Amino acid sequence: MNESCAEPLEGPVTTPSTAAASPSVTPVAQPPAGTPQRRRSLGSIGMVLSAGVSVQFGGALAASLMPRAGALGVVTLRLLAAAVVLLVVCRPRVRGHGRADWATVIVFGVTMAGMNGLFYQSIARIPLGPAVALEVLGPLALSVLASRRAINLVWAGLALAGVMLLSGGGFGSLDVVGVLFALGAGAMWAAYIVFSARTGRRFPQADGLALAMVVAAVLFLPLGIAESGTKLLDPTTLALGSAVAVLSSVLPYTLELSALRRLPASTFAILMSLEPAIAATAGFLVLSQALSTTEALAIALVIAASMGVVLTQTGKGKTAVTLPEEP
Repeated sequence: MNESCAEPLEGPVTTPSTAAASPSVTPVAQPPAGTPQRRRSLGSIGMVLSAGVSVQFGGALAASLMPRAGALGVVTLRLLAAAVVLLVVCRPRVRGHGRADWATVIVFGVTMAGMNGLFYQSIARIPLGPAVALEVLGPLALSVLASRRAINLVWAGLALAGVMLLSGGGFGSLDVVGVLFALGAGAMWAAYIVFSARTGRRFPQADGLALAMVVAAVLFLPLGIAESGTKLLDPTTLALGSAVAVLSSVLPYTLELSALRRLPASTFAILMSLEPAIAATAGFLVLSQALSTTEALAIALVIAASMGVVLTQTGKGKTAVTLPEEP
């Protein structure tokens, strides 16, 4: 997933952008039309695609690190590193909040921990591309339900067709437990979106996000220690874990926030819909995870469904809301 110190937008959920974009951000007014604007737009598109590549290659690096530290250990390292970064950058205020505020941020942290933990358990068992495609079904379903438009049933059916292709009549080519973990991560991602909005209403800027990340890191620390123990203190493991945090969090935040100052949120969301394909490419290049033709077609159907939801919403004059992503 991705998190950032941008102020969350309290608007309707309209797009299941994967992997990790930032919490909902309002696009800034565009500069005057002309060549400079086109250059800025092309540069911003490059930033978004670069952020997606960074996130998914970070996920591939995390998968390669799992033999050293285990899935729970890798999640622990990433959450701890992300918590430190957010605390330093955002410097959240901890006083002046009521019980309801803290209850919300704690639940937000729990969903964040669950989303990361389930996803990393998934990519420990199945290829990265299918895992991301299955995970995105959670926010996609949330988008369809929130819009309540009949046309979105078409996109839901397209995504379902992709899942059926991936399953091959029973997920014979994929580990069933890994598939269930990916679907569980998608459900937690949908919950993450809901509580991200609630937290954004109760805490200024990204204070709630930073505090929730601390909750998630603290929750996962005992699990990581139980699975990996002193392996987490190995210098190489720490270095690789920090690299995962940089690739999956710090670098994408910077690129995406810069891009969102120049791109409409709808364009941003459509670009983020390509992340299952980027994940499949990263899995192939880093982990040698080659996809079959059927699996590639299934991922393409999920991407098409994601883009369809975005275009349906923005076609009626709504501003697409970019959703925070994962892993």
